[in-house]
Amino acid sequence: MAKVPVDLKYTKEHEWVKAVSSDCYRVGITDYAQVALGDIVYIQLPRIGDQVSAGKVCGEVESTKSVSEIYAPLSGKVTAVNDLLDGAPETLNKEPYEQGWIFEVEISKPSELDSLLSAGAYTSLTA
Repeated sequence: MAKVPVDLKYTKEHEWVKAVSSDCYRVGITDYAQVALGDIVYIQLPRIGDQVSAGKVCGEVESTKSVSEIYAPLSGKVTAVNDLLDGAPETLNKEPYEQGWIFEVEISKPSELDSLLSAGAYTSLTA
């Protein structure tokens, strides 16, 4: 069964969100997503300074099985990306919630946080 940390929020598209500060959030893909993808061989990261919109594509993950889009869970400006993933995309398979984070976003619409799923709701979705 996939790990679903209770201190994170989730999207129906299998991204997780973690508060870094009151207006900055770290984003990654869930354990469920990395298992479904299989061995990840490439990731296209958003760029620092990019404006992302909730529900819109902001990157992609390529595995030996398929290519999957990464959707921004929140709208705002990308303030950091995980450069480690450029040289070691398999980190997403090994540590999707720790070293495998993808980007950080300074949010522009705090109300969007209300649309994210709790760990329990996400577990129900993927069960």
